[in-house]
Amino acid sequence: MEERYAGAVGSVLTDEQLAAKARAGDTSAMEELYLRYRQPIFRIVYRSTRNADEAEDIVQEVFLKAFERLHTFREQSRFSTWLMRIALNLCTDRARMRQRRQLLVEREAEHRLAWSHPKPPDPLESVRRYAFEEAFYTALHQLPAHHQQLIIMRDLEEMDYEQIAEILGVSVGAVKLRVMRARRAFKAKLEPLLRAIGEIE
Repeated sequence: MEERYAGAVGSVLTDEQLAAKARAGDTSAMEELYLRYRQPIFRIVYRSTRNADEAEDIVQEVFLKAFERLHTFREQSRFSTWLMRIALNLCTDRARMRQRRQLLVEREAEHRLAWSHPKPPDPLESVRRYAFEEAFYTALHQLPAHHQQLIIMRDLEEMDYEQIAEILGVSVGAVKLRVMRARRAFKAKLEPLLRAIGEIE
């Protein structure tokens, strides 16, 4: 049975068919769903946490919860949408838990990233890029979780409005309005930080 869908490429089974098999206890179907969605889920979780180890932990938790709750999955939405909702909820929970220590964790992770390339081709450009990235993510994490998620989904992950609407369970019009508000709030946080590093006048 494992050979039937031991990889997403060329698999004839849809996500929903695999979910049905996984619900019945088929571990190969669970593995296939994990292989299909591990990277997309990791990417969006990492955008939220900026910490690879924490992102890996959350990804594992996402799939554990998903497989535990497969009996609650109804095909009113896509499996990928349902999985994304679980991931976003866990990111929100983690953000609340780490609120007080978040800045220290981010700076430690960013310093590790900054020193991971000891001989960059252009040191001044690397410093400038690092300063911009630090300002960007500092501003992002000053936003409420719901604004963070919208900026990540729309502007960093480049999801379309329809997909975001499906994930959040709201209309496309509501998503567009929320994205506009999130961008306005983000701009208000980011601009003073960019002025401080000389990126804007």
